[in-house]
Amino acid sequence: MESLLAQARGQAQQQGGQQEQQDQGKLLDLTSSVLEKKDCYARNESSAYPMTNLFIGDTRLGCKSDADEQLILHIAFNQTVKVQSIQLVGFNRNQDPSCNPKTIKLFVNCDSMGFEDCEDLEATQMLELTEEDLDEQTSKPIPLKYVKFQRVTSITVFVEDNYGGDITELGMLKFFGRLVAGTNMNDFKSRQ
Repeated sequence: MESLLAQARGQAQQQGGQQEQQDQGKLLDLTSSVLEKKDCYARNESSAYPMTNLFIGDTRLGCKSDADEQLILHIAFNQTVKVQSIQLVGFNRNQDPSCNPKTIKLFVNCDSMGFEDCEDLEATQMLELTEEDLDEQTSKPIPLKYVKFQRVTSITVFVEDNYGGDITELGMLKFFGRLVAGTNMNDFKSRQ
């Protein structure tokens, strides 16, 4: 009986390892599969339209900045990932294009960033977004400099400016990429 249990455990572990290897090869929506929500934060977000709305899938909810057009979104992952692309969609079918983000700066593995940090430090990558990039019907993932996004545990998105609006509005945010083998960050954190 014990040998049958050991054999069943071995088969289950082998199947789990095979699934992990398959996941590493597949392009995943990282914001729905390995997002660590408790470590994500935003700076200058409207309390009525918080960052968490970006991951719901309804662009009518979305996220808005509060006092001006600048916005910081810190996205944390529960595993180390390789990020290949980013997809952004405008708020509520781009009803007010002047509030769409224009210049985006991405920072890899930089925690607790403020606005001065975002303006002073060199970004991992900078993007200039067009109306087509943000259109709900035609938006496609924007490729990133893959070599700079290899061992990512977090990404800070800094919306530097928009197309002239008083605030910035964003309807959806997704990152696509692959898992890096055996790096579930929850395994390293103390459990109380």
